[in-house]
Amino acid sequence: MQALIDLIAGFIALLAAAALSQFGVDLHRPSAPEREVHRVVDCPQAPAQSSTIASPSEHC
Repeated sequence: MQALIDLIAGFIALLAAAALSQFGVDLHRPSAPEREVHRVVDCPQAPAQSSTIASPSEHC
C-alpha cells in the first residue's frame, strides 16, 4: 500500500514538473560554479645561477 502511495506521489510530482516546465520554470536550480584554485610559485629571492656561461664569439 505504501509503495502505491509513493508511486502516485512520484507520478503527480512528474506531472507538476512537466506542467511547470512549459512555462519556463526549472525545479532543479543549477549549482554554483566551483571556484578554480591556481597554485603559483613565488619567485626566489636570489637570482638563479646559470649552469652554462656563453663565451663571446670571434666571428662577429
